[in-house]
Amino acid sequence: MTESVSSALERAVSELNAAGVPDAVVDARYLMAHALGQSSALLSARHEGMRLSEAARVRFESALESRLQRKPVSQIVGYRAFWNQSFRIDGHVLDPRPESEVLVEQAIKSSPKRILDMGTGSGCILLAILSECPEANGVGIDCSAAALATASGNAEYLGLSDRAGFLQSDWFSRVEGKYDLIVSNPPYVSESEYADLDPEIRLWEPEIALKAGESGLDAFRKLAAGARDFLLPEGELMVEIGRGQARGVRTVFENEGYAEIRASRDLDKRIRVIGFEWPSSAENRC
Repeated sequence: MTESVSSALERAVSELNAAGVPDAVVDARYLMAHALGQSSALLSARHEGMRLSEAARVRFESALESRLQRKPVSQIVGYRAFWNQSFRIDGHVLDPRPESEVLVEQAIKSSPKRILDMGTGSGCILLAILSECPEANGVGIDCSAAALATASGNAEYLGLSDRAGFLQSDWFSRVEGKYDLIVSNPPYVSESEYADLDPEIRLWEPEIALKAGESGLDAFRKLAAGARDFLLPEGELMVEIGRGQARGVRTVFENEGYAEIRASRDLDKRIRVIGFEWPSSAENRC
C-alpha cells in the first residue's frame, strides 16, 4: 500500500528541516499540491485519509529531492505568484519577489502609455503594469534570449502579447523610440554580497541578473548614462534598489544630471524605488 499524504508531508518536513531548508512546512505543502495537481489552498481540506498514487509519489519524491538541493520552489513547480498573476519561472530568470511590487505600484500611479522595461527577465514587472493600464503598451529588454523566451511565454499566457514586445539588447544598444516610463529592477548585488546570498539564489538564479560589480552600482550607471535619450518630455525613470543603496544610487543619477521626483518604501520601511526625471522634462512643465 502506498504512503498516505499526511505521512509523506510529515516525512518531507522532517527532511527539509534536517537539511536547513527554511519554511519547511510551507514548502512541503506546495510540493505536495504540485505532485497531486491541485491548489495548496485546497490541500488541507482534501488530504486527510488520502493516499498517494504511484505517479503522485514519484512526482513528490522528485520535487522533494530538488528542494533538498535548495532549488527554489518556484522553479520546481514552474510558476510564481506576483501582483495577482501567476508567472512561469525557470532557471533563466530571477524569481519575482514581493518587494518588486512596490515598483509596479508606483509605475501604475504615473498612468504610463509607453513603457520600457530594462532587464525584463520573466517580464513580471512590465506585464503586471500592463495588466493594470489597459491603454499602455511596452517593450521588455534583456540580454538573455532564454529569459526573453520566458517573458514572451508569460505575455501569451496572460493575454498581453498584443501590447508587450520583447527585444534582445545589451542595455540600450538596440532600443528605439521614446517612452514616458522606463522601469528597471537591475542587477544590484555587489561582489562581496553575492557570496553570502542564500543558496536558492546563488546556486539556481542567473548570476548575470544579480551581480553588479564591486559596489553593486554598475547597472545603475549604465541606466543613468543611457535612459535620457529614450525619455519623452515629462517622462520618468523608476528603478528598484537594494538595501542601503539609496545614497549611492542617488549620487549616480545626480552626477549624470537627473532630478529625483519620488522615493518609495517597502513593507520593511526601506527605500525600495526611486524615480528620476531628465531636466528637460522638468523644464517643459514650468
